[in-house]
Amino acid sequence: METPTFNAESRVAVLVDCDNTTPEILEFALRVVAQFGRVVLRRGYGNHATLANKWQEALVRLAFTPCLQYQYVAGKNTSDIALALDAMEALFDQRAEHFCLVTSDSDFAYLCRKLRERGASICIVGEKKTPDALRNASDQFFEWPAESNPAQITEPAELKVAAEKTEPVKASSSSPVKRRPKFIIEAVSLLVGNTSEGKVSLGHLGQYLKRTDPAFSPQTYGHTGLLDMLKTYDRLTLKKEDGGHYNVSLNQQREKSSDPQE
Repeated sequence: METPTFNAESRVAVLVDCDNTTPEILEFALRVVAQFGRVVLRRGYGNHATLANKWQEALVRLAFTPCLQYQYVAGKNTSDIALALDAMEALFDQRAEHFCLVTSDSDFAYLCRKLRERGASICIVGEKKTPDALRNASDQFFEWPAESNPAQITEPAELKVAAEKTEPVKASSSSPVKRRPKFIIEAVSLLVGNTSEGKVSLGHLGQYLKRTDPAFSPQTYGHTGLLDMLKTYDRLTLKKEDGGHYNVSLNQQREKSSDPQE
């Protein structure tokens, strides 16, 4: 199935089934959906035991609204109903046209089908255990952890290691140090993997980087701008098009060689 295209200004709703998955998946989900547009809704659904314990830190840190659902009867999951109702409400109110459900629960397959019937696009971020019924009900499925699919981005544990290796350094006024953080390669790999041409515009890449990290700035890494920064990567290829804008793609020859970035 051909990957659907999305407007850069699309509004995205990220709805998390906290009772069904783990907090470590959350950063991965946000990096995935940043390619589709601006995240306008961030909500995490769960019972008191879930939200008050392991999920509290992740939801607060990543600016999610916790949606606490009490269980009126033992064994009944009210969180699923609340998530589904909020998704349909956001669609009817035109607050979002792209939805990311973070879950591995096949009960949400029908919700996916109803959202798609109304013209919305759906992606699922789930674990390996996610049934085919849910995977096939979405436009795109992203599996966490993503080790098995290089076209997707690395899992949060690897991102943490990469961040430690590429921690921004204070540039000296005399000779600023130019750094090449690994997440740039990961971002390009993700974005070009969703195109038939295998390239992404410089502007789209810049928007994506800002969505994943609002504080991102090439100057932090010793570069005058994003174009100047990309020129330092052996694993990337820049091409100036007829209209004067630049496109970025992966250097396939360098990708086959062992040329690690910093």
